[in-house]
Amino acid sequence: MDSNKMVQVLDWAYEKSLNGLPGTLSAEELAQDYLDKNNGDIIKACNNLINWQISKCATSGFLSGIGGLITLPVAIPANVSSVMYVQMRMIAAIAYMEGYDIKDDSVKSLVYMCLTGNAAVDIAKDIGIKIGTKLTKSAIQKISSATITKINQAVGFRLITKFGTKGVVNLGKAIPLIGGIVGGGIDSASTNTIGNISKKVFLAK
Repeated sequence: MDSNKMVQVLDWAYEKSLNGLPGTLSAEELAQDYLDKNNGDIIKACNNLINWQISKCATSGFLSGIGGLITLPVAIPANVSSVMYVQMRMIAAIAYMEGYDIKDDSVKSLVYMCLTGNAAVDIAKDIGIKIGTKLTKSAIQKISSATITKINQAVGFRLITKFGTKGVVNLGKAIPLIGGIVGGGIDSASTNTIGNISKKVFLAK
């Protein structure tokens, strides 16, 4: 697998996040559900969503159920693809809660960036974005197609280079996104890292 193949995987996961899978909510529906449950309090809704990821996704049955519904464009184990979908949907939902257009290519690339966890800080710095300072809609619109491509390539490269010399079978041990998979579960620390980075990117004031 190369970085271009990884971007294909990310694009696949994002499309599924926006449209949902059978029996699951789309990112928009998930976001609205949590906003409704928390009386429109975005911070509380986001925190509860992240906590849900930690508890719900820690069960192998949940991931196995999703894994049976999806087919990736490249050969990645079902448990890995399941977690990628779940994490991608969580980040997109957080972005939607704050009013970002999650169908926008620039927003999509920022969602990809969040998947790298703490490495997102370095990627953002390289393209002149300061994490912790909210991006306005006008700033989002000014992100060029060349910058979008740069973000996507950087994310793909960072994920791919963590595979190690033995290929995708090491994915679960290498990437922050799925680094906590143990018997089908997701490590709470890695889920928190991605969730917190997502809040810093999309909810910062």
